Parts: sequence; C-alpha cells; structure tokens
Amino acid sequence: MSAPMQSRTTAAYHIQAVLSFALSGTALGAGIAFLPVEPWTRAFLALGLLYTITSTFTLSKVVRDRQETTELVTRVDQARLDKLLTEHDPFKVEGV
Repeated sequence: MSAPMQSRTTAAYHIQAVLSFALSGTALGAGIAFLPVEPWTRAFLALGLLYTITSTFTLSKVVRDRQETTELVTRVDQARLDKLLTEHDPFKVEGV
C-alpha cells in the first residue's frame, strides 16, 4: 500500500544544478572581489550575495516542505478512500 517515493530528478540534473549554483556564486564572488571600489562597498555587496544565497536555501526548503506536505495529505486521503471502498458492501441492506 505504501510505495516508496520515487525521485523526480536524475543524477545528471542534480549535478547540473549544483555546478550551476557553484559557478554562479563563484563568478559573482570573484566579480565583487575584483570590483574597483572601496572595501566597504565590496563588503556590502558580499553581504548581499551571502544574504541572497541563504535566502535561496530557505526558499527551496519551504517549497520542498510544502510539496511534501501536499503529497502526504494526498496519500492520507487516498488511504481513507481505499478503506471506505473496501469496507463498503453494496448489497447490504440497512435495518433488515
């Protein structure tokens, strides 16, 4: 009754996402490091980059949790429906 959850992503997609994230963060970090501005401006931009990265992780976790909750509710509702259907006897007459 409880089938294991199947992954919707392939290993190649996972690697591509990780590499893309690492490359974009590294490129932006290098751009900030070599930007010809004062150190306080560079520090402000680096802090903005760090805040964006942490916010991205938080958002992805919230989206994942919401999706998992929706799947769990759907599975519970399906289990209830299956139980009602197995217990239902269409030939049973009430009160007789």
